[in-house]
Amino acid sequence: MPVKDSTQRFSSRVEDYVRHRPGYPPQIIQLLKTECGLTSDSVIADVASGTGILTRMFLDHGNRVFAVEPNAEMRQAGERLLAAHPNFISADGTAEATTLEDHCVDFVIAAQAAHWFDRDRARREFVRILKPGGWCVLIWNERRTDSTPFLREYEKLLLTYGTDYKEVRHERTTANIDIFFTPSPFKSRVFEMRQEFDYAGFHGRLLSSSYIPQVGHANYAPMLKELGRIFDVYQVHGRVGLEYDTRVYYGQLTKKLTTEDTEDH
Repeated sequence: MPVKDSTQRFSSRVEDYVRHRPGYPPQIIQLLKTECGLTSDSVIADVASGTGILTRMFLDHGNRVFAVEPNAEMRQAGERLLAAHPNFISADGTAEATTLEDHCVDFVIAAQAAHWFDRDRARREFVRILKPGGWCVLIWNERRTDSTPFLREYEKLLLTYGTDYKEVRHERTTANIDIFFTPSPFKSRVFEMRQEFDYAGFHGRLLSSSYIPQVGHANYAPMLKELGRIFDVYQVHGRVGLEYDTRVYYGQLTKKLTTEDTEDH
């Protein structure tokens, strides 16, 4: 059965996640420098940081980063991989309760994660930990599903064999992103990205997803047989490519007025 607690969905997939999940385009750093005033002195909260894929990018930029992650296995992997960085601080927390102090960070960033959050509670928490004038940045690598025959076949595999793929796809969140930022204005940018795999990497990328059945599930063996067929049909020189649109949404959050606030005035 699918794991309903989103903080635990990736516990058994950590190694595949570390090895095969895509990173994020380096243009994101330049975008935030130009549009949001990011410098190497900016303090970052990477919320739902996972194994630290995005955390590493900001550490390499010179930032102090609080990596907030509720899943113990994912958090420990990040701690192991990023231990050499002096500006790395691991925090056992959630988007709704980060454990961070009031107004302690310049940026709250969540990559490939905000579709799991309790939207209203997470937004209030982000406002609490952001410094005045701080920025919220939400990022998704949105895999293209229909631009090539290979991508259409891969999408069909996920729809056929995934446990709850249709229910957890994050496009539902990105389609309504304005609800998260309202009443604050926000902007968005899209960058192109691509991953290439041999068969072992393609296999690992599939198994890194939380909606994919694992060993012992009735769909596991037929799914891998279909994966092999797709790879054999579409590989070029032993490799296939997944294409992404990396969507970045950014804005300065202001507190939403409640009925109680308006009655006070």
